[in-house]
Amino acid sequence: MAAEEKKRRAGRRARDKPVEQFIEARAGGGTGFMMGSTISGELVNERTSMQVAAVYACVRILAETVASLPLHVYRNSTNGGREKAEDHPLYYLLHDEPNPDMTSFTFRETLMTHLLLWGNAYAQVVRNGYGQVIGLYPLLPNRMDVSRAPSGRLVYTYNRDGEEARPSKKTGDVELRQDEVLHIPGLGFDGIIGYSPIAMARNAIGLGMAAERYGANFFGNGGHPSGLLTHDGKISDPEKLKADWAAAHGGMNSGGVAVLEEAMKYQALSVPPEDAQFLETRKFQTAEIARIYRVPPHMIGDLEKATFSNIEHLSIDFAKFTIGPWCSRLEQGMRKSLLLPADRRVYGPGFNIDGLLRGDYKSRMEGYSIGRQNGFFSTNDIRSLENMDRIPQEDGGDAYLVNGNMISLSAAMRAGIVGGADE
Repeated sequence: MAAEEKKRRAGRRARDKPVEQFIEARAGGGTGFMMGSTISGELVNERTSMQVAAVYACVRILAETVASLPLHVYRNSTNGGREKAEDHPLYYLLHDEPNPDMTSFTFRETLMTHLLLWGNAYAQVVRNGYGQVIGLYPLLPNRMDVSRAPSGRLVYTYNRDGEEARPSKKTGDVELRQDEVLHIPGLGFDGIIGYSPIAMARNAIGLGMAAERYGANFFGNGGHPSGLLTHDGKISDPEKLKADWAAAHGGMNSGGVAVLEEAMKYQALSVPPEDAQFLETRKFQTAEIARIYRVPPHMIGDLEKATFSNIEHLSIDFAKFTIGPWCSRLEQGMRKSLLLPADRRVYGPGFNIDGLLRGDYKSRMEGYSIGRQNGFFSTNDIRSLENMDRIPQEDGGDAYLVNGNMISLSAAMRAGIVGGADE
């Protein structure tokens, strides 16, 4: 029984890192986890991948953007809309300070970083005697193990020893109930555990790391000139000659003038970076990593295909198709894990991404003018969107207006402007 339990726990361990055999079984793939060595020979994991500039830039722009968005708890109003529920206990935690050590920005930035690297984000939920949340503390995904109890409820086992979760229970392991953990899973196959984007794309990231390593070696240690030193006669101490050459023309001394001894010849062997399409490879891998995270290349510094005519729409697409889904994932996860069942029908957390969707000043003003003239924007509605002070109600700040030459058909009939059906 103990052996079966150990096998069962080992089978579910690290489900955020899919096994190669599931993807490459037809090609005779191995059984190792996808995280680790790659075809390029580079070791790729969540920490080493952050040394790749494109990965760091993508993770940073996504995490900081989501963390900087206003996050409120809303209450459904009787007229079908919603209003901010600033009196709800959860509002202050999500909007300002989830715990004494973190701001809301830092907390959400940390969760997003975990999601983008490990594919899962966890936070311990501290509640009071009424079941209300009074604190949220991030937990490292690589120390968490998720299992299902006989009752059907999920059980979260967190390893406090500083090591990754193990199949066997450690002294520092702490078991948390499902209602004690805020779990935001990323893209996965079972709807419970998300898979690490780094693991899924490790070969693409490994190629970028290999290209960067090649460039570093070429410019840091590649001697110019470099290649073979030949002599018609016999060299008494070739190792000393090799060391002297490296000291004179390697590293910081590369690119200098080589002085050869009598009858000695030099044959260059190094391949120039342009012949190996070094720069093109690095450019492509930057775009490839941006594609993995669905980030427009211009947002991580690649302006090759960005123009004045398309960069605004690329930014709006980024808000709609990249940031929008992440916000929905976080909103629904917080609503499910942090709100009591009775509150879920009335309250819900929500991000405000209107600021990311706004166009340039002229386009915004034209849109506001259309809304004002057609009666679905008041002056205060527009001023609120522009972060301006409200106009008092008695001065008409909340009045909705329409053009005088556009009235309903029924109103026109009552006024005698348009005749009835019997005329």
